[in-house]
Amino acid sequence: MTVTRSASWLSAVRAAVVFIVLCGGLYPLLVTNAGKVMFLHEALGSMIIVDDTVVGSELVGQRFTAPEYFHGRPSAAAYDPFSVGGSNYSASNPDLRARAAEDSSIIAQREGFDPGSIPVDLISASGSGIDPHISPESATVQAERVAKARDIPVSHVNELIERYTEGPTLGVFGQPRVNVLRINLALDGKEISD
Repeated sequence: MTVTRSASWLSAVRAAVVFIVLCGGLYPLLVTNAGKVMFLHEALGSMIIVDDTVVGSELVGQRFTAPEYFHGRPSAAAYDPFSVGGSNYSASNPDLRARAAEDSSIIAQREGFDPGSIPVDLISASGSGIDPHISPESATVQAERVAKARDIPVSHVNELIERYTEGPTLGVFGQPRVNVLRINLALDGKEISD
């Protein structure tokens, strides 16, 4: 028994339709709805809400430049979540080295630190360009400036750094980190509701 060309094409079209419906429709709906049931906060973008207003996401960095706030990492994407990405410069790239030297000089002058002792995450952009975290060391470098600008004791700022330091995910993955938006909202005395 031989299969005609039209029968084989019909089988291929049927298989394509079945896989399009399963993989392009049912599976994404199932996974999305399961995510909403099991991880509602994360599935809705991990939004940070203050006084019934969305002020940002725990997952997307924002630009802070005022002296009374902690500053995040540099962003190759200008903190735009729709154009994420790093600069893709290698460590030997002269443009990257020039930007890093300029940034470390500015940070050293602003924070009153030796350029060689500035934590690398205040100078280097993350791979996504929108990392919302800094290291506890980077927060500590900025503590005195924040305290002075707000006219509050440095010890209070250090307590906030300690309180808002998150440990590695599941106790194993990643490094300790401080969410810049969350600690800045705490400095403003804002109540965060998730």
